[in-house]
Amino acid sequence: MIIAIDFDGTIVEHKYPEIGREIPFAIETLKRLQADRHKLILWTVREGRLLDEAIEFCRERGLEFYAINRDYPEEEKGKNSHYSRKLKADLFIDDRNLGGLPDWGTIYEMVKNKLSYETLLDHYEQDREDNGKENKNKGLFKRLFG
Repeated sequence: MIIAIDFDGTIVEHKYPEIGREIPFAIETLKRLQADRHKLILWTVREGRLLDEAIEFCRERGLEFYAINRDYPEEEKGKNSHYSRKLKADLFIDDRNLGGLPDWGTIYEMVKNKLSYETLLDHYEQDREDNGKENKNKGLFKRLFG
């Protein structure tokens, strides 16, 4: 899939124009999605120096994007008669999603298993019913990664 990811509030805590602290597991999960052969686009309001800082923040942590604020790396506004600011992505990950930003373990599970949020919730509800009780000692990352 082509996945567009916001920066402020999604990869890092929202401190714009500063760069906030990395949200736990954000970079790690995005690198794992790349390893699963998804193309990642950094999709942010940042421009100029602020954008360069965000790109460098990710690069220093081993995360390189397929494209930044465009559909593909070579796309140029003045040289493409079909250019649009609206990305053609299969999925958008943004803290301003309806319902907010799930934790990165949940995001990974949803992408890997092609689950909608509703399906994911139904899956957890079924697990609780099957087990007869909720297992509070086993977190999402433990269920995902053993």
